[in-house]
Amino acid sequence: MVREQTRYSRLADITKIINAKIELREVLQYVTCAISEEIVQCHAVGIFLPSEDGKFSAFAGKPESIEGETLDSQVIDPKTDLLAREVIETRKTIYIPDASKDPRPNKRSVEAFKIKSILALPISFEQELFGLVFLFDFGTPMNLSEFQIQSVEAYVNMAAVAIRNAKNFTQKETLIAEKQLLLDATRDLSMCSSIQESLDKCFFYLGKILDSQYMVAYILDPVDKKTIKSAKLRYENDWTEAEWLRNYMNSVMDKYDNSFIRKVIKTKDVYFIPDALADKSIDDEICRRFNVRNLLLIPLISTGEVLGIITVINIERKGHSPQSQIQLAHSIVDATAPTFANLLYMDQLENMVEERTKELAAANEKVTSVIESITDGFFALNKEWEFIYINKHQYLPQGKAAIDVLGKKIWEVFPEARDTVMHKEFCRAMVERIPVQFEIAAPSDDYFHEVVAYPFDEGICCLFKDITEKKKYEKELKRLSSLELIGQMAAGISHEIRNPMTTVRGFLQFLKKDKHNRNQDYYFDLMIEELDRANSIITEFLSIGNTRTSDVQMLDLNSIIYDMAPLIKIDASSQNKSINIITEEIPELLLNRNEIRQLLINLCRNGLEAMSPEKVLTIRTYKDCDHRVILAVQDQGEGIKTEIVEKLGTPFFTTKDNGTGLGLGVCYAIAARHHAEIDIQTGPEGTTFSVRFKY
Repeated sequence: MVREQTRYSRLADITKIINAKIELREVLQYVTCAISEEIVQCHAVGIFLPSEDGKFSAFAGKPESIEGETLDSQVIDPKTDLLAREVIETRKTIYIPDASKDPRPNKRSVEAFKIKSILALPISFEQELFGLVFLFDFGTPMNLSEFQIQSVEAYVNMAAVAIRNAKNFTQKETLIAEKQLLLDATRDLSMCSSIQESLDKCFFYLGKILDSQYMVAYILDPVDKKTIKSAKLRYENDWTEAEWLRNYMNSVMDKYDNSFIRKVIKTKDVYFIPDALADKSIDDEICRRFNVRNLLLIPLISTGEVLGIITVINIERKGHSPQSQIQLAHSIVDATAPTFANLLYMDQLENMVEERTKELAAANEKVTSVIESITDGFFALNKEWEFIYINKHQYLPQGKAAIDVLGKKIWEVFPEARDTVMHKEFCRAMVERIPVQFEIAAPSDDYFHEVVAYPFDEGICCLFKDITEKKKYEKELKRLSSLELIGQMAAGISHEIRNPMTTVRGFLQFLKKDKHNRNQDYYFDLMIEELDRANSIITEFLSIGNTRTSDVQMLDLNSIIYDMAPLIKIDASSQNKSINIITEEIPELLLNRNEIRQLLINLCRNGLEAMSPEKVLTIRTYKDCDHRVILAVQDQGEGIKTEIVEKLGTPFFTTKDNGTGLGLGVCYAIAARHHAEIDIQTGPEGTTFSVRFKY
């Protein structure tokens, strides 16, 4: 009676333990002790729970070790253990009084542990099998009665309830933890601002679920859905493992056309490969090379479209991932997909904007380059007359740069331009919205600009073209036209004039010899002198109009100067003036000796006439940096007025009382036939005529 009360008390205690949600192993250990101590006096009781590989592993029981083998090392394989298989299939208790005569028990275990009798029971509830229970004694049979077996079954049923409760509780806790994990992941993903950040969050939560530190995200090209555009890595250790993962990733990408990745993209299903070496769809060379043991591939799908593949690599092979973990991992990837798709779309938009920006910048740079390549000044004004663009060639006063005047009004930068033709024409272009064109001269008249202004938007663009050289060419062309006209006149009338002049001169000489006209000699000499003067003017006309190429040869300019020096010095001495000759070593030039002599005499006589007594006329020769030989004649006169400088060389223009205005014209003609140029520098200290010869 006492024994029965103890048993009922034990059952009540077990019920309390089950309801108190104590740890499952403790509950099952309590059950095994109750069975072995209260119901059946046996040496060994073992409760075996199923493993993922289909076998049953010892979870609780007594004793802790048998014949040196620990309890937790005991495994029952239904494929080889007939007794366990029958209990699993029938879900019924099997009692074997004599194990030596029954073929079902494992012979090795029977002999090793000297098992005489065995009681095997299924732990089941409502047709669900939770595990197996085995009881046996060492060396002696248990001789169990039907009542004892039923009592053991009652305790085993309590164990089934405990296991079911524990399983349900675990499932609830797991479900709550999974939901919380999904909530955390969704919250973190919603805060991501880049594709890499979203993948990092996905990798983080997958790592928590699958206990793996190696992951790769293969991203498909948005346009070509069959091409891997890029891959993102996740690793937690040093750079050598990162390099390993990168090499693996590249190997997979290189073999993409024949890869298992195509299968996942096509089916849109999760693909778990428990043994990568045994799977025919994977390149076993890659797996061996990089020590890959198992793979989990999850498609990244948004609105039915595969955006990429998340691959989890478990090179340590810590065990096959349970189906629930794979499902949770799939949920994490599904939660990542919308965020990833949005960020991918935003990234595409940013790339498009960046490309368009680059294109616009390149186009703007080309336009700016074109404008900056213009060697003339260019600027743009808004409707408030403020500078909004200035190229590097635009002249600005006081050494200012473009950055100094941008945003300022043009009339502040060029105050002297108010009430000028520029102000008037710019206002026309701004108000009437029509293009205008005009010319302006610099204050010193040394520079001339052609200005074109045309409207754009609400402002105007202005182009300042330097036409100083053009003006010089026009001036030279005008002078040459005059020379050509004179040449034509000289060529046309020289013979007609000289013939009667020669006749008149001859008759004057004849009359002068008549003794009756002795008292008229003065008048005859004056008329002959004037005829000779007229003849010399005709000769100069012919010289100016001579456009044929001079007969030139290689001569030393210095030698010509020194040959002429005595004649020039006599002329200067007669005027109480002196000559200073300074020559440097210069190369020989193609020259016409007589014309250069005439050129030198004309320039020297002009210089001497411009000076007062006791002044010095300097004749110099030298080479400049432009590979030219310079013949310079410098006087110490009072200089030439600006308005006169512009007219020098014009035929018949002279400031001398008895001048013909042809001397400098002859000089310019001689210079032109020698492909030389004449420059004039004048000031209060004197004037220098420089003839520049090319060599």
